[in-house]
Amino acid sequence: MSDIAIKVNNLSKVYKLYDKPIDRMKESLSLSKKIYSREHYALSNVSFEVKKGETVGIIGTNGSGKSTILKIITGVLNQTKGSVEVNGRISALLELGAGFNQEYTGIQNIYLNGTMMGFTKDEIDQKVNNIIQFADIGEFINQPVKTYSSGMFVRLAFAVAINIEPEILIVDEALSVGDVFFQAKCYKKFEDFKREGKTILFVSHDLGSVGKYCDRVILLNNGEKLSEGKSKEVIDIYKKVLVNQLEDAEENNQDRQQQTEKIEKWNKLMNINPNKLEYGNKMAEIVDFAIIDNKGLITNNVIKNEVCSIKMKVIFNSKIEDPIFAFTIKDLKGTDITGTNTMLEKVYVNKLEKGKEKQITFTQKMNLQGGEYLLSLGCTGYRDGNFTVYHRLYDVCNITVISDKNSVGFYDMNSDIKIN
Repeated sequence: MSDIAIKVNNLSKVYKLYDKPIDRMKESLSLSKKIYSREHYALSNVSFEVKKGETVGIIGTNGSGKSTILKIITGVLNQTKGSVEVNGRISALLELGAGFNQEYTGIQNIYLNGTMMGFTKDEIDQKVNNIIQFADIGEFINQPVKTYSSGMFVRLAFAVAINIEPEILIVDEALSVGDVFFQAKCYKKFEDFKREGKTILFVSHDLGSVGKYCDRVILLNNGEKLSEGKSKEVIDIYKKVLVNQLEDAEENNQDRQQQTEKIEKWNKLMNINPNKLEYGNKMAEIVDFAIIDNKGLITNNVIKNEVCSIKMKVIFNSKIEDPIFAFTIKDLKGTDITGTNTMLEKVYVNKLEKGKEKQITFTQKMNLQGGEYLLSLGCTGYRDGNFTVYHRLYDVCNITVISDKNSVGFYDMNSDIKIN
């Protein structure tokens, strides 16, 4: 008996793209078979296998083909070329609630979806209480789903999909539905599936979850399989894709810091905020900056509890005494979370002449929780006794903290727990 749960062989999906809607009609009616379209490969000759009991992640940027390949595996889409072989009953968490009838009650939709998945009424009877308990929407279970809030709708849809005891679970960004308590319940169910030895194919932008749960990871880029292997190794390659450093993906890790120093403009490799706020008299000017991870790579992505550096290059357009260099990290709502400056850290720079250049590096362990943050940089000081802003870059870029364990609040106390 084969130990392969999913086998994808030379899979391609091609779409025809038209510049104008009428071109589609022209092409279909053309007696000379004139082509008005161009081909777009959503997938191009992708092959991989998933063994029974494995948890395999698929990552990639938007448009890389992740959702397309899941839809082909689950039969929602047909491939243009290639083949897919599936051995086992699939439950797919793709478009939650897509098969729901808005006029039916929650209970009726449970039976409707169960029947569509191939279960008999007796089999659904045995599962319905678990589904209702997992969804936890109270008396609304007996009301038409058109009266549900969006949160209740996805809770019920998720509960139906995950409680049918599949042999293969396919998940596309579905573990983040509902409130934080329901998300915790979803992740627990996900972990239960792993312990039971079920096969899981998992697509997510949450690299922390991918690293935590997946035995192997497949990286797609522009419809092609770019890499496949151990989670950490493939995630490291993906981080390079995110900052256009793919050409370095096969290079040795040695001398990366020296490579960083040779780059003409660090921030060309960064994801910069087009709506950043910039001001100051520019007597001193921040001309470059970077976030550097524990491997010496310039990136917007930092792994929680790893050492990282925030680096800036400042040119002095006037003679300045005692400049202060600073950085601040905010959440997406604009709340200051943390930051420091050279004055607070008691690192002083004396008089700097016009034309001088300084590189300032703040190095620290990243203890913030996993999530998205914004970075601000500044160069200020006191001139004739007055506080002066020479140059500030507010919300200049994002910092994505990748974590497989988040605690309460903004940062992690990294508690050492002992139970005697």
